Amino acid sequence: MSIKVCNIRLDKEHLQPDQNSMNAFLDSVNVKLTSSNFVTTGTTDYWSVLIFYESKKETQTPIIENQLTGVEKELYEVLKTWRNNKATELNLKHFMISHNSELMNIAIKKPKTISALKKIKGFGEVKTAKFGQEILSVLNS
Repeated sequence: MSIKVCNIRLDKEHLQPDQNSMNAFLDSVNVKLTSSNFVTTGTTDYWSVLIFYESKKETQTPIIENQLTGVEKELYEVLKTWRNNKATELNLKHFMISHNSELMNIAIKKPKTISALKKIKGFGEVKTAKFGQEILSVLNS
């Protein structure tokens, strides 16, 4: 996730260009969170807007099961079996271990290392620390 600060100056000369610039930026990203404050310096009044965002190219389009190749489907089924067994062992709901979409991404990308696994959406530090080695073992078996 990235951060950008936009200032919208309120004088007639800058208001519309600043708004146009901010709107163009907002159209080019996926906004996650915003925060704004009114700022007055005695000479200039403006809105300062903090935008937390992800670029559109960073987001992943959802994968559906029928998009998987034969080998990927087989690997996905093996990963689902592992996940279901792990959920039963830990007395958790299956989605608490991993969502189907995450397992499909693993089946497609076939990560070889923990750092490669962390690049898959849904696998941050915590989930990778808990289940990363087991997932890599499943992939390597």
